[in-house]
Amino acid sequence: MEIKRDLYLSKLIQSRDNGLVKVVTGLRRSGKSYLLKTLFKNYLLSEGVSTDHILIVDLENIRNKKFLNVDYFIEWLDDHITDDKTHYLIIDEIQTIPNFTELLGGLVTTEHLDVYVTGSNSHLLSSDVATEFRGRGDEIHLYPLSFAEFCSIYIGNEVDALQEYLTYGGLPYVHTLSNDEKKSNYLDQIYRSVYLRDIFERYTIEHPKEFQELLRILSSCIGTPQNSNKIANTFKSIKKMQSITSKTIDKYIEYIENAFLLEEAQRYDIKGRQYIGNLSKYYFQDLGLRNVILHFRQIEETHLMENLIYNQLRMLGYRVDVGNIPIRTTINGEQKRSNLEIDFVANLGSQRYYIQSAWRLPDAEKREQEIRPFINVADSFPKIVIVGEQIKLRRDEYGITYISIYQFLKEPHIVLR
Repeated sequence: MEIKRDLYLSKLIQSRDNGLVKVVTGLRRSGKSYLLKTLFKNYLLSEGVSTDHILIVDLENIRNKKFLNVDYFIEWLDDHITDDKTHYLIIDEIQTIPNFTELLGGLVTTEHLDVYVTGSNSHLLSSDVATEFRGRGDEIHLYPLSFAEFCSIYIGNEVDALQEYLTYGGLPYVHTLSNDEKKSNYLDQIYRSVYLRDIFERYTIEHPKEFQELLRILSSCIGTPQNSNKIANTFKSIKKMQSITSKTIDKYIEYIENAFLLEEAQRYDIKGRQYIGNLSKYYFQDLGLRNVILHFRQIEETHLMENLIYNQLRMLGYRVDVGNIPIRTTINGEQKRSNLEIDFVANLGSQRYYIQSAWRLPDAEKREQEIRPFINVADSFPKIVIVGEQIKLRRDEYGITYISIYQFLKEPHIVLR
């Protein structure tokens, strides 16, 4: 079963032979190895590149431990660059090599070599691409399967497909399993043996039980504004848990983000054109992992759809913030200040979209509630309401677009120009 990842494959093709190290980052088990070692390799072969000019080093394979020695790696590479045609080097899980930036710094200047690597930790990779390579690295971030990619292998209608995707997420291997028990067991196993173990091995976690409880708190609060002080107060109310400081919570959240489990959406004052630093929202890159952390006990479509929309926008390359609009209202002759919220402010270059997520719009009152923030925005950027029902795309008297979640996920170009 071949799953096409055309969005990412096209980015690799566009970056081919550009003189930079192509760094494919992303959550473990999200398909980075498959993208490079299968899809990109097959593309190169179709373009006439010979097999002996595609060099693959899988550092997760215990048989390849010798490649952790940089001197051995360089000697092996020199032996395999046999002529002046381009050789394509693919290194899987580069972060396992000590001082890997030193190795990549040498590889990027090697003649007749085009380098592609994967890595599963942003602290070890993204910052190094920016600082160590000084313009010599090209990062491509790969997310778990999008809903459209998932539907390409799902047998059934799109309503059932969405429920399956909201429950088990987009890690490719999950959807090769035959039943719910196997899927939930697999997610639980890799959560504990892969993601948690990675974090515990890379960082000093002084409070491991509290760290896992923090993940449960963040899992149960997707779409809800949070900050470290608020979470610290939550810990004080939980029995058999130590109180941990907001500083420690900030540090732990950074570790979770570095492992690509979680992303932060900051609050942005649309009228004041500035970020508001006191509260943020957090979204999981894979909903299946989010759900298994909570033992599948909180499957609320409203919040899961919001997380899903966030992920779709990020996959498409948008910077995504939470919109805040301060307003003044007069009640009994007295002016009061309050705030309206727009779920997402999506920016890409000069493009901007305001987006609301609404699982249902049962009546005019609910519709008015969703569009009120839009009406208080004093600019002409497109405004979109995404609805969890199968509706036909339409626009209202304010120029606001209403689109079904199914159409938005499968055909986002219809509303995102």
